[in-house]
Amino acid sequence: MRIFSIKKQQEMLEILYRDEYLVAINKPHGLLVHRSPIAADASEFAVQRLRDQIGQLVYPVHRLDRKTAGVLLFALSPDMNSVMQGLFSEQKVKKTYLAIVRGFTPDKGEINYPLKREDGELQDAVTIFETLAKVEIPLPFRKHATSRYSLVKLIPHTGRFHQLRKHAAHIFHPIIGDRPHGCNKQNKLWKEQFGMTTMLLHAWELRFLHPDSGKAIEIRAGLHSEFLRALKILGLEKLF
Repeated sequence: MRIFSIKKQQEMLEILYRDEYLVAINKPHGLLVHRSPIAADASEFAVQRLRDQIGQLVYPVHRLDRKTAGVLLFALSPDMNSVMQGLFSEQKVKKTYLAIVRGFTPDKGEINYPLKREDGELQDAVTIFETLAKVEIPLPFRKHATSRYSLVKLIPHTGRFHQLRKHAAHIFHPIIGDRPHGCNKQNKLWKEQFGMTTMLLHAWELRFLHPDSGKAIEIRAGLHSEFLRALKILGLEKLF
């Protein structure tokens, strides 16, 4: 039996769901899922922290950006990892995100805009969105006396690299705090006015049929402190 030590000074990850096959956490902003050569500055990872916390090997069945918080699902065996990755690739897992973006978005819509892979090849990419709230606050921005923002629900039908971030920017409603796809001027404004550097994108919910029991599983992650603070700035805190 493997035994893993838990670092006492490390904050415990919030476990949202657990059974003998799967475990899901509410990943904080800024935490990498696993080691990556493009983030050599990182010293801790969700895989390592969860493994140490529950004393068991874990296998991430999907990915979240380092800057994205919310539901992150792991398998507890290689076999279940393979099965769950199959469900994700076959689009049998419904993913729902929340984001705060610049400007007033349409009430609902579809973004069908192919995205390039690192090798330059184009891949189909589709995102459905719904606007949950629009707000205008007395925050001067360039020639305007006020600033407009929207809280949106995003449902990706494909899982491309940085898809939601790129799609939001494509329709000229970039996610606040997103670098490099967002609006640098808005990001600077939020940093200077509110001390906000967090990207306001949250993996809110996963839905799928459990591969073993066949039961409908719904896992939802509560919003982290900075996202809640942003909602309060916008007067939308009562929505959650």
